[in-house]
Amino acid sequence: MLLFKNTMTISSPIYEDSLQIRRIVFIEEQNVSPDIEIDDKEERCIHVVGYKKEKAVVTARLLPLETNQYKVQRVAVLKKERGKHYGKYLMLELERIAREKDATSIVLGAQNHALPFYDRLGYTINSEEYSEAGILHHDMIKILD
Repeated sequence: MLLFKNTMTISSPIYEDSLQIRRIVFIEEQNVSPDIEIDDKEERCIHVVGYKKEKAVVTARLLPLETNQYKVQRVAVLKKERGKHYGKYLMLELERIAREKDATSIVLGAQNHALPFYDRLGYTINSEEYSEAGILHHDMIKILD
């Protein structure tokens, strides 16, 4: 089972754990530029990390948008931890946090290979295909009840 922790403080060890996972997954594995991956929105986000036996294995961030809406960004699971449903548990935790903040919907930009994953969690495509950091994406939304 995972233990989730979150922070909005970029000097926090939780944030550092999040960055470490993001560097491995996005910068090293997917060749995303560090200038794109670590942006000027970091201080406005809620950074969420899932720990398995005190080891950070999954992360994402929630960016507040307009009233009652958050954007899920930077969803990453360490390679050796994939296939264990940690991404699903992370998304459920992000939704829980968003509901706690009175959000009525969550949006995200999904890499095309991840569309079925988000679809199974109740997200629907609401944009045309686009390229971000050289990777094809679609925007998706989920209305929270």
